[in-house]
Amino acid sequence: MVYAVVRVRGIINVKPDIKKTLQLLNLTRVNHCVLIEESKVSKGMLQIAKDYVTWGEVKKETVTNLLKQRGKLIGDKPLSDDHVKSATSYKTIEDLSDALMNKKIKINEIPEMKKVFRLHPPKKGLEGIKRSFVNKGALGYRGKNIENLLERMI
Repeated sequence: MVYAVVRVRGIINVKPDIKKTLQLLNLTRVNHCVLIEESKVSKGMLQIAKDYVTWGEVKKETVTNLLKQRGKLIGDKPLSDDHVKSATSYKTIEDLSDALMNKKIKINEIPEMKKVFRLHPPKKGLEGIKRSFVNKGALGYRGKNIENLLERMI
């Protein structure tokens, strides 16, 4: 299972351990998104940063949309099928997203690809960046509802 993690809050007055965790997740700015695999370590990191990020499980179609529309290479070039075909053993971005979902390849194993997806602020805004998703806010674990947020941000 792959989680999409989106940073929601800024960096002012952040505790050092939370700041370090966000750096390790490569979430340096608001509205940045990363894809991470589910593991005990990643769940612990998400628990530490839960007051600054939101996360949930994503489908293959959403990963494909992220890679096609927001995937960037070094030099701010868009990710294309040609680069995927030449740099990896996969032929298209759809094949690559399928491999990511099945844990055959990690995002950081793709040569020259940036690990962070820079997204737009969500259309119609976030619910409230000081409350958890359970309490009608925007923070913390949101499960399958991350799909709706990512659609509004792509």
